[in-house]
Amino acid sequence: MKHVRLLVMTDDLPQASLTLAETESFHPDERPPEVQALAGAPGRDYRERYRQAATRLDKIAKLVDVPAAPTIDQVHVVHPDELAAVSILLRERWDEASRFEEAFRRLDEEERFVRDQEAALDNFANLKIDLGKLRSKTRFLDFYVGIVPRENVSRLQGAVQLADHILFNYLERGDSAHVIIVGPRGERDAQLDSVLASAGFQALPIPSDFTDMDPAAKREELASRRAELAGQRDALRTELAQWEQQHRETLVDARRTLLLAEPFVTLDPSIHSAGHLAMLAGWVPLRALPSLAERLEVSLAMPFDLSFRDPRPDERPLVPTVPVKNRWLAPFAMLVKQYGIPQYGEVDPTPLFAATFLLMFGSMFGDVGQGAVIAAAGWYFRDKLGRFWLFGIMAGVSSMFFGFLYGSIFGYEELLPALWTSPIHEPILMLKIALGYGVVFIMVACLLAIYNRWVVGNIVGAWLGHHGIVNLVFYLSLVWGGLSLAGSGEFGGLPTLLVLGSLGALAVYGWRHLDAPAGEKVLVVFIETLETIIGYVSNTLSFLRVAAFSLNHAALSLAVLTLADMMGMTGHVLTVILGNLFVLVLEGGIVAIQVMRLEYYEGFSRYFSGEGHAFAPLRLRRAASGAD
Repeated sequence: MKHVRLLVMTDDLPQASLTLAETESFHPDERPPEVQALAGAPGRDYRERYRQAATRLDKIAKLVDVPAAPTIDQVHVVHPDELAAVSILLRERWDEASRFEEAFRRLDEEERFVRDQEAALDNFANLKIDLGKLRSKTRFLDFYVGIVPRENVSRLQGAVQLADHILFNYLERGDSAHVIIVGPRGERDAQLDSVLASAGFQALPIPSDFTDMDPAAKREELASRRAELAGQRDALRTELAQWEQQHRETLVDARRTLLLAEPFVTLDPSIHSAGHLAMLAGWVPLRALPSLAERLEVSLAMPFDLSFRDPRPDERPLVPTVPVKNRWLAPFAMLVKQYGIPQYGEVDPTPLFAATFLLMFGSMFGDVGQGAVIAAAGWYFRDKLGRFWLFGIMAGVSSMFFGFLYGSIFGYEELLPALWTSPIHEPILMLKIALGYGVVFIMVACLLAIYNRWVVGNIVGAWLGHHGIVNLVFYLSLVWGGLSLAGSGEFGGLPTLLVLGSLGALAVYGWRHLDAPAGEKVLVVFIETLETIIGYVSNTLSFLRVAAFSLNHAALSLAVLTLADMMGMTGHVLTVILGNLFVLVLEGGIVAIQVMRLEYYEGFSRYFSGEGHAFAPLRLRRAASGAD
């Protein structure tokens, strides 16, 4: 990646922006210019006209279908006068379209009012009386219409009787009861209000429109109004469709014009000027520089200067990382992105992640039949899974490969001859292989961490930092001593010296970089040293789960077949099918989660910062050829 500085004449900025967008290789650098003289911001009127036009078109696009990225057959520079003309045209079209928006808004409000009226009417559906008489208290009677929890109805009924009132339960819906309470007006009103509040009574207001009309008649009136509004909406949609058909080409042409003007506006934070001279700064991959220079030479009418340099050490966090574009690695790159994006200069973990993920998943879930089902499901649902369908196929193929090694097909181990051995027959061997794999995995992770620090100039971190060279020496010495202890019963003198020496070096490094009282230093250094020992041991033992799940898979399949043998022919077949589905869904998901855990916490956490940002070059948005 190179840092590029492009000096052009201000009048050539729209063309330069369009050329950069066509090449799709320029990632803008939005930092302020280092040269204070280049502090101007050219093209203010151009950007303002663009934003006005884009705002108006977006409003219109909410009413009619305007393609977001129509086909652009001919790329040309959008001059300010053309952009101003488009802005004026869209203002006129929006003045016309806003009439439809206002009409639809009015219909929405009226339909909302009808729905509210119908909802209120449902509360009084079982009352065959004039609702207007319930809206207000009379001289001698009180009326209370509302909702109360069903479990409180009996208690409330007894309470209101003490106040000389009658409760009528006219509707029960769910956990609520709709009631009317009627009684004489008098001195007990305050007491009754207290009783109603304690029972959870909620009053139901009766709309004024319901006066002098029974619920059935009002419902018929609302249904008629709803049908009338639906007819008005259909007529308005027809009129809008005719308007859309009349102006469709104009709107699509306006969208094309705005897309061609968009690169200049997008580059706004990266453009700085002094008089008639403007500068654009950004990041360009080294391999794209020759073609970029050639395109600029052809497209720019006036002289320009294109210069580039390597990123400075202090700029590394700002340099974008070009993502993996390999089709087969794309689904794994998406999973890596969930953890983070590698910084510029760091090793992209995607290839290693893909290889180790498939290796661990297949070894933990090895079965020819079940792997074939996973692969087939990935293919069948490829339209819904997007780029992840390849992930499903590769995971299934890995499972099938290890299934052939284990001699397992849908849990049966006597139908296929094992190319190697079944995990359940050699559990100790599987555990040893898992431990060895864990040691290699952690060692590779440490080597990557060392490399990532070394290439950015962090030499001290590469030697003494977390998972640096000294840490790796300690870990390998610990493994060496452990193997000697298992074989001869002695840890060994040289491994002991290397372990103590590396721990001592780490302790001295930690002591010198800790600003605290002596007592606190001793405690912190002791804890960090102990954590280093425990961490590497526990991290290595974590890989025993690779063997454990391979054994668990075989044992679970054996349990399913044992249960099936206890059934008749039909029961045997059903048990095998359902048992394999259970293993596929439950254990397959658990295995995938465990593999991800090992990748993230035992791998990425050692060498992958995930603090970078992806390469996002300036692009010209347009549909593929033949699309509208």
